[in-house]
Parts: sequence; C-alpha cells; structure tokens
Amino acid sequence: MRFEQQIQTLIHNDPVRWRLLALVRDLGLPDAWIGAGFVRNAVWDYLHGRAITAPQGDVDVLWFDRGRSDSAEDVQLEARLQAWAPEVLWSVKNQARMHLRHGQAPYASTRDAMCYWAETATAVAVRRTQDDRCEVLAPLGLEDLFGMVVRATPGKREAMAKRMREKDWLRLWPMLQVAE
Repeated sequence: MRFEQQIQTLIHNDPVRWRLLALVRDLGLPDAWIGAGFVRNAVWDYLHGRAITAPQGDVDVLWFDRGRSDSAEDVQLEARLQAWAPEVLWSVKNQARMHLRHGQAPYASTRDAMCYWAETATAVAVRRTQDDRCEVLAPLGLEDLFGMVVRATPGKREAMAKRMREKDWLRLWPMLQVAE
C-alpha cells in the first residue's frame, strides 16, 4: 500500500482525528490543512505497533490567504474551534504571514510554507474534503516519515535537535533514527 494511502486509512479510521478534520473543513478556509504532529505521531504510533494516541500538544491548523493575514483572525478561528472541541489545544496560522516570523521570502501556499519546516517527517498535513475523502499534503515526501527517519531540512539542524529533546521523541518512539 502506498504511503499516502496508509495515511488516509490511518486518519480515516481514527474517529478523533476524523472529527477534528471535519471541524476544520467546516470553517471553509482556503488551502486549509491539519499538519505536523497530528499526522506524524499517528504514523509513528502505528509503525511502533501500538494504538494510535489522541493528538498530543497543539493541533496545527494551516491555511493560506494573502488577503486575510491579520493574526487576529487566527485567534478568532482558534476560539471557534475551541468552542467546538474544548478538549483540543488549537493552533491556527495563516501561512501567508508566517514568512515574516522566520525572515524568509513570502510563501506562495501552505505547501510552500511547509517546505521550510524543521524536519522532513513533520512536513505532512491532511484535510477532509467535502465528499469525505482524506487528502494528504507532503511537499518533502513521505519516505522519512515511514522510514522513521528524523532528518533536518536545510539550515534547521539545531531547531530539529531542540524539538526532539523538548518533545522527547526518542523515548516515545525508540525505533526512530536520526539522520546525520
């Protein structure tokens, strides 16, 4: 089974994640996805042969609209999602302004923004379509995610190492390999 299909099956069969994707879909945001640990952790749990745990930490909602880049809108969207699913810590970010935070050229889309994330295995997102399909966005591929390889994107080695320590990935998923 292709990696993309495996993600689609894992996410679709997880009632918690599937419901959260519906909530984000119902916001009607352009180029909107849930990414990072929401997908990565589910895959790594699966590959470690254990039940997929509920999303830990924040649930990263990514969207892109240059005409709506006021951070106050993200705060309002987080509040809506929080009202619908108070058990979740939501993080909503319009990627159209995130280049400013990182001192980079403007991004062209959510996909483009994800190319600058710290690790290849984290740069994956999913969304639930109007016809109840699961779409996968993985601009840096899925090989490292499914190979359980933690690899820094260019210039992000220190950021990756810090995230690994803070999130205790090697304890949580001991079969991970860190690429040098």
